[in-house]
Amino acid sequence: MQQPVYEQPIQQVQQAQPVYQMQQPVQMANSPQYFGAGIAVPSQPVNVQPANFTSFQPYQLQEAEAKNLNMLMDIPLQVTVELGRTKQSVKDILELVSGSIIELDKLAGEPVDILVNSRLIAKGEVVVIDENFGVRVTDIVSQNDRLQELR
Repeated sequence: MQQPVYEQPIQQVQQAQPVYQMQQPVQMANSPQYFGAGIAVPSQPVNVQPANFTSFQPYQLQEAEAKNLNMLMDIPLQVTVELGRTKQSVKDILELVSGSIIELDKLAGEPVDILVNSRLIAKGEVVVIDENFGVRVTDIVSQNDRLQELR
């Protein structure tokens, strides 16, 4: 007859693991109340150097590439000069008659918006050329501002 075999669990030695806890923010009575307040300054000086980038040479388009780019030059774009905006009710619009004045959100003499395909690209001032209105471009909107508008 065989003797019953009893298995004993192997005891593993567990090392104590550090327990990380989130500290609750503490606000001091006399501490500054602005973003970035209380940020520790590094104890050792930090070595800061400007990045060195290789300079780029202007890219020379090949004849086929230049031809393709020239095809884009004939694409029509919708250019709009916006004097200002306002919101009105349907009732107000239905009450418009010849001679009615619509008040806009911009002051007289304030720069007007120049939009291309409904995207703000520049600011300008209204001028009169002979008997026609025109716009003198005074400021081109930066690429960063245009990208922010897309978001």
